[in-house]
Amino acid sequence: MTADQIFLFSLFVAVFALMLWGRFRYDVVAFAALLVAVAFGAVPKDDAFSGFGHPATIIVALVLVVSRGLINSGAIDLVMRLLAHGGQSVGRHILKLAGIGAVMSAFMNNVAALALLMPVDIQAAARANRSPAITLMPLSFATILGGLITLIGTPPNIIIASFRQREFGEGFQMFDFAPVGVVCAVVGIAFVATIGWRLIPASVTERNAGSELKDLHGYVAELVVKEESPAIGKTVADLDEDAAELEVVLLGLVRNGRRLPGAARREEIRQGDLIVVDATPDAIDSFVGKLKLGFIGEEKHREEAGADLKVIEVVVPRDSRIQGRSADDVRLLRRYNVTLLGISRRGKRFRERVRRQPIAAGDILLLIGPAGRVEEAANQIGALPLAERGLQVTQHGRAGLAAGVFAAAVALASFGVLYLPVALAAVVVIYVLTDIIPLREVYDDIEWPVVVLLGSMIPLGVALENSGGTELIADVLVAVAAGAPAWVVLTLLMVVTMTLSDVLNNTATAVIAAPVAVDIAGSLGASPDPFLMAVAVAASCAFLTPIGHKNNTLILGPGGYAFGDYWRMGLPLEIIVIAVAVPMIMIVWPF
Repeated sequence: MTADQIFLFSLFVAVFALMLWGRFRYDVVAFAALLVAVAFGAVPKDDAFSGFGHPATIIVALVLVVSRGLINSGAIDLVMRLLAHGGQSVGRHILKLAGIGAVMSAFMNNVAALALLMPVDIQAAARANRSPAITLMPLSFATILGGLITLIGTPPNIIIASFRQREFGEGFQMFDFAPVGVVCAVVGIAFVATIGWRLIPASVTERNAGSELKDLHGYVAELVVKEESPAIGKTVADLDEDAAELEVVLLGLVRNGRRLPGAARREEIRQGDLIVVDATPDAIDSFVGKLKLGFIGEEKHREEAGADLKVIEVVVPRDSRIQGRSADDVRLLRRYNVTLLGISRRGKRFRERVRRQPIAAGDILLLIGPAGRVEEAANQIGALPLAERGLQVTQHGRAGLAAGVFAAAVALASFGVLYLPVALAAVVVIYVLTDIIPLREVYDDIEWPVVVLLGSMIPLGVALENSGGTELIADVLVAVAAGAPAWVVLTLLMVVTMTLSDVLNNTATAVIAAPVAVDIAGSLGASPDPFLMAVAVAASCAFLTPIGHKNNTLILGPGGYAFGDYWRMGLPLEIIVIAVAVPMIMIVWPF
């Protein structure tokens, strides 16, 4: 290996290790790696920020904005209102909702598609008196599978198409992915709707039902002892009877900003103390009423809203603005006049103050504040409501316009009349001019960490390719399958790519695997297209862990899943995808 190859391989190993560790956000890791590569000359300084102007980066950002426009206009919710009905078996419910999710994910960001359908699914589970864990994982997997169908369905497809454009002068078109993607999605959804959901551990699916569905583990919350509270003068132990009656667990006491040692069982309660509890929202509300307690920021909220206060539950997806930060860090109360009342973390209790507790992906937060403010705050911190919002969206009469403009742009791009980034940019401009997306919200729904990741990884991937590093990886894979037919090498490439995607960001996986696919094809004297298509499918299909795809992280808290629950349905699904994709790729994209 050359010095450049050794340096770049070492840098990528460090990047992968830091991403797996999770201590730092992946965009920070990728950007730091880019700076290191530029400093050591592995990436030419003139190309340092070329990734930020790359078509793949631009398209990913624009698709996110277009997704927001389709949501704002009511176009997506209109479809859900027509098709998402309850009163059916688990299998039929999964099949219907998963089908809707897959179609939506083909034409919009799949995280946004899941965010819209997840509240509908949770409400359907509540009405059927069953655990949401039974259906949320199949729904997440279906929205991931739907992204395989079109160019804009998932970032790996965009990256692969852009890479092919750069290497061979012509990229994949909008529906070039459809023949393989549709078959994988149909077979995958059939699996999760018939067999897959039955593989979810019974310990998960049986423990949450009926009224517990929205409150999967209860919230750790802090309640203020007000002047008129009958708790004043009593010990924490004296409140046991009231707490037991209302199904509230007393965890301790906070005084003068400090958590008292242990559970402070014998400590006499004073005005201004904070009683720390673990309970469901309804139980917290009852406990507050009985003991005349309050919550931090209540006076400020009532100054603005009077009695018009609202409580919502939101789930924190991976890489949201609040992940790794506390309510104090994002100035939730001061900036938005919203209080973080409680945190639910799959039954885990913690010693840190609620408002100072770093928030983790998958946490469910209980927010309270003036009506309108809580939704705005949830949006700003990147959290997604668990309330049933999908069926109650205000209709502004622009659903047809939004859908029509988007469909026209897709058609023009598909027939080569307009360059796809230009077509999508035109859609965004029309959405802004018609107020489908208010100008102030244009940038709110762009996932900037993904943009930074792409902008940073693309120059690193190019540098690895130019150094001969990807060719070296390709030679190793070909050597492992020496003497075997090309389809064996194709399968091996899919397995390696899929394994990487299960533990790393799928965008980063596609950036690295795309040039490897072309080098493998060159070594075999075969067409690069089947190998690029294999990478596109494999990079998107991350079903083994909650960290492989944002959608899997998003359902972690609401579904009450553990890290090891995903592979039970995910491993058979990945095997099925490979078994279906390989022959389909060979038929549609022959060697």
